[in-house]
Amino acid sequence: MKLSIIILTYNSSRYIEGLLDSLKNFAKDSEVLIVDNNSPDETVKLANKFDFVKVLETGENLGFAKGINFGAKKANGDFLLFINPDAVFKSGKIEDFISVFDDSEVGACGGKLISLDGEVEKSAGRFFNLWEALAITLGVDEVLGVRFSPDSRKEVDFVSGGSMMVRRIAFEKVGGFDENFFMYLEDMDFCYRMKKVGYKTIFTPEIVISHAGQGSSNREFAILNTYKGLLYFYKKRKNKLEYFIVRFGLQAKARIVYLLGRITDNSYYTKTYGKALKLF
Repeated sequence: MKLSIIILTYNSSRYIEGLLDSLKNFAKDSEVLIVDNNSPDETVKLANKFDFVKVLETGENLGFAKGINFGAKKANGDFLLFINPDAVFKSGKIEDFISVFDDSEVGACGGKLISLDGEVEKSAGRFFNLWEALAITLGVDEVLGVRFSPDSRKEVDFVSGGSMMVRRIAFEKVGGFDENFFMYLEDMDFCYRMKKVGYKTIFTPEIVISHAGQGSSNREFAILNTYKGLLYFYKKRKNKLEYFIVRFGLQAKARIVYLLGRITDNSYYTKTYGKALKLF
């Protein structure tokens, strides 16, 4: 059972050597592919220093979903491990990941992510039904348990694409990631479609990965693409009533925060949520 590790990079020179160094012991004899989204920094140069790495250059910034699909088409493994460039493997063995797939119904598996200061990230969650989407709109999704990090191996609705291993045959069956997502929510949508065709998603805390967070993006970028992702997911996968409720909630939040920014002279709020309002 051959494993291909696919790392999508964009301006990742700060992190890529740390990740590749950690892979030397974690994933020996695995195929390691760097898919670079036309980084203007030294990401490609640094990655090419590692003789076990094959660098694939896309020539443009394809985003996460399309970039991962690009790499998956070039990979040879029966299993595909997607890992963010700002991650470092801390503990566990690749066998801990692969053993989850002894159950033929498992299509995807995610590991435990921790921040650089050791705080556990909420890297698994429930599908974003109406209540979950409204919780995200209000910024209380983690408090209400929409996202979580189990203490033991457990079936979940979805896991983070920042650390996700998938069965190749399952990946191909659902057509990979939906390329209408540029970045954010494509992992949840992927697991949603996997479940529709009969595959399970498992979270396993045996694998622990340190994750810097937003290694290829900033907060404004994350907010805008989360908005875009939620609107697309609800329009594509849900009924019209749910779509319009979520759309209304997102628009209302953007208006409120934008006005708050104007009142308090907060340029971040006015700039970010002014752009968000243009999505409606």
